[in-house]
Formats: sequence, C-alpha cells, structure tokens
Amino acid sequence: MNKVDILAFGAHPDDVELGCAGTILLQISLGYKVGVIDLTKGELGTRGTSEIRMQESEIASKKMGLSFRDNLEFLDGFFQNNKKNQLEVIKRIRAHRPSIVLCNAICDRHPDHGRAAEIIYDACFLSGLEKIKTTFNGVNQKVFRPQVLYNYIQYNDDKPDFIIDISDFMNQKMDIIKSYVSQFYNPASKESATLISKKSFLELVKNRNADLGRFISVEYAEGFTTHRYMGTKNLFNLI
Repeated sequence: MNKVDILAFGAHPDDVELGCAGTILLQISLGYKVGVIDLTKGELGTRGTSEIRMQESEIASKKMGLSFRDNLEFLDGFFQNNKKNQLEVIKRIRAHRPSIVLCNAICDRHPDHGRAAEIIYDACFLSGLEKIKTTFNGVNQKVFRPQVLYNYIQYNDDKPDFIIDISDFMNQKMDIIKSYVSQFYNPASKESATLISKKSFLELVKNRNADLGRFISVEYAEGFTTHRYMGTKNLFNLI
C-alpha cells in the first residue's frame, strides 16, 4: 500500500473537496504525498447515483494529484462507530502510515459527519495498540499511530483552532468541487433541488474561505479544529 504523509477521510465523496481541498493542494505542491479515503459512496444523496459519484470522485482525485483514493463502502446515513468499522479504518491507517490525518467536523449539519469524526478519532488511537491484531491484503500489520488528527470545518460555523492560507489554490479548489456535477449547481439538471445544488451554495463556499482568510490577512483560507494543544519550536512558523 502507498505510504502517505497525509491521509484525509470523508464521510461522503466531496466532503474532503469542500472541507480541505485547498490545504491538500498546498501540501502536495510542497512535495508531500496525500491519500483520501471516503467512508461511503454517498448513495443516499438526492441527486445522482453512487456510480456517478464514484466517477466524479475519480475526476476530482486526478485534479488534486492524490497518491490514491479508496472507498470503504460503509452504509450512507446508517454506518455506526462500532468495532467492525473501526477495524476497517485501523487497517488503512496501518497500511498508509500517515503522520497527519484529516477528517470530518466533530459536529455538523449532516449526522454522518460527526459519526465519521468519531470513528476516525477512535481508530487513530486504537491503531497504536499492540494487542489489536490486523491483517490487510494477506499481510500481518504492525501497529502505527498518526502524530496528529485535525478536523476540517464543514457546514457549521465552527471556530477554527488554526487557519491555512489557500489563496494560491482557491480557483483550483472550486474547479475540483465542480467535478461533482451531479451534486452542485447545474441548471440543466431535472432532479430535485437540494441545499448544495443551489448556485448560492458554491458562492457560500468561496465566501467562507474568504472570511477565514481575513483573520490572517490573506485572500482565502481553510480552518481546522484539533483535539489537543498545538505546539511549535519556532514562533516564526506561526506567522
């Protein structure tokens, strides 16, 4: 399996794109390897189908330059934070051995987002326990625990613990989001309208990133929350 520096999880295809695509583009531009794992295929989405969502996620993945993208095929809307699902996530964490994990908001409008955050948080800790034995692709896995886990901000107006400047990548981020033609604004669509299919939603995404940017005096930014205190060895790293 591919070893990556950053492993980003999303409850649904397009969660990662909306929440942290700018940060992913930034880190890849700096030479880091990034992979994405979606927990579900988003099969309960009002628009499109799971097959269409998979095609769209492939397009978005290529635009981001990901090292890989996987889907665990948990049940959209009904997956639970239980042992079975935790073990599937643990296997991927041990296989890809990321230093940083990114995942859904801790609490959000869609209940899947919070449950996904809980599963990833628990799995990151449990992945470091020696007495939990896992086998992946026929190989007995070694224990591994990521250094940090950060939650990207989604629908709710959460207060970020830190903010990343994505000004150079905002246009790319919007283009990547629009890869999900079935989900977002498409005046030619005959399917039922949803909150995210309105033209104003894409404008809201850009405005949110602009609003976060003003707090650090840049044009656009993405915000993250963390479960622990952040530290640095150099004050100038925080400028």
